[in-house]
Amino acid sequence: MSDCSDMEYSSDNECEYDDYYNTGTEDIDIEHHNALKTDPESFEYDCLSVEDVDKLLNESIECLCNTINCAPSLAKTLLLEHRWSVNEIVKRYRENPTELLTSARIRPLSHSPNQPKETPTTAATSGSATLSPMSSDGGSVHSSTLSCKSSLGNRSQTGDSNRYSMTTTMAATTITPTTPSIVATVQTLENRPNQSLCSVCAVYQTLDKFHAIPCGHSYCRDCWSTHFETQINQGISTGIDCMATQCNVLVPEDLVLTLLCKPHMRTKYQHFAFQDYVKSHPELRFCPGPNCQVLIRSKELSPKKATCDTCKTVFCFLCGMDYHAPTDCKVIKKWLTKCADDSETANYISAHTKDCPKCHICIEKNGGCNHMQCFSCKHNFCWMCLGDWKSHGSEYYECSRYKENPNIAHESVHAQAREALKKYLHYYERWENHSKSFQLEQQTLDRLKQRINEKVMKGLGTWIDWQYLFTAAALLAKCRYTLQYTYPYAYFMESGPRKSLFEYQQARLESEIENLSWKFERAETTDRADLENQMDIAEKLRITLLKDFFATCA
Repeated sequence: MSDCSDMEYSSDNECEYDDYYNTGTEDIDIEHHNALKTDPESFEYDCLSVEDVDKLLNESIECLCNTINCAPSLAKTLLLEHRWSVNEIVKRYRENPTELLTSARIRPLSHSPNQPKETPTTAATSGSATLSPMSSDGGSVHSSTLSCKSSLGNRSQTGDSNRYSMTTTMAATTITPTTPSIVATVQTLENRPNQSLCSVCAVYQTLDKFHAIPCGHSYCRDCWSTHFETQINQGISTGIDCMATQCNVLVPEDLVLTLLCKPHMRTKYQHFAFQDYVKSHPELRFCPGPNCQVLIRSKELSPKKATCDTCKTVFCFLCGMDYHAPTDCKVIKKWLTKCADDSETANYISAHTKDCPKCHICIEKNGGCNHMQCFSCKHNFCWMCLGDWKSHGSEYYECSRYKENPNIAHESVHAQAREALKKYLHYYERWENHSKSFQLEQQTLDRLKQRINEKVMKGLGTWIDWQYLFTAAALLAKCRYTLQYTYPYAYFMESGPRKSLFEYQQARLESEIENLSWKFERAETTDRADLENQMDIAEKLRITLLKDFFATCA
């Protein structure tokens, strides 16, 4: 068949092909829209690059700067404090601008002996932006002047492009110190004209080497620079505050970037600052994948499944941890903490071998399915409870339920502790078992790929003919993953009708998953229609459980 580039089509044929592909695109959009309605795990989100996020944050900064007439560095501090809600900042600005600045640690709470009055003389080599909040009657309440020079990335601001980068280069700001003790010292020193004593390093410096922040505290350039480097090396950037005792006023970003002389320290500061901005933004999440630079954005703040387009990492959008439906974020954190604390106690259950309950021969689990068949006596039993597989029945997978002692409240403290440990180990063993089954089923899939490849090479069908097996493997992994996270959910549930309903649905799901796993491991001898029917049953039970018990609200 010749290449597409060598083929000639009439204009009518081209229109027909355009209509065909456009129709396909509409079908995909309809399917995606339907998935958002029917799948409790689906939601709208976008995968963004660092540049895209930088642009997004700049738009908020520019909007706030234009609305309340402030410097970009001041806008960043306010947005960081208010989780990037421009409307909330503007509302508070109109109600009480003084309280807005003090709550954001831009101005001191009150003037005390350790907080000199903010009346320094400010000389800046670049343009200045002044925030002048107005009172309800139109009068000016106060004025806070911050000098700045902004740029987008490494490009300077030119023409009508009024954009403010997260990487801002500020010009030097020279402030004459007016702390009473320093001024008095300078005035009494006839042999040190135009000099002042830095209260940190106790060295006399010329006045042009001193820099002050809005609280009025002034120190020499070298002391500020050392303070900044120390804070940055500790991972602090937007939270760098004043060096004065009992003063929590934040140091403006422009002053930090002005006094940091080492390029690698400036880069480090900007990197930490960008991380702080993203972490404070409610709609943004870093992809937790190793060395992945992608960021996820969604306006729906819910614990749903986000998948990175680049590294394919799957995680919970709300908390950033491994995806954990139907368990909510708070419960899974409690569960993981408990597992870490009790890991030594649970070590004995980590072995892969158990004895056959009939012939007592040692058996190793080498697949994901919990339906075991002894190689020696052919006895079918459950790996979890070692009970006869026939006794499990098709409707209720009894060994997934923990039978609590109804009289445990009247027992001794030691008896209650033993019962609590027994309950924990019951759920932990099943949690850990499904995690290992998930890994073993991946190995089964690898072996299946090799066998299918051999069949294709022998002419026994094509890869397309065997594609349904890979679909079954993907569905089995998804169901197994959901089932694993039902055990932390059940562990922390209060006893009652709702827990009974949950355990019923959990048991049915587990039963059908084991049936699916059994048929998948014997896929070459299993009827395709039977396997696909089992897939449909397992997926419907999984979706039903999630719809009934997965809290998708933050």
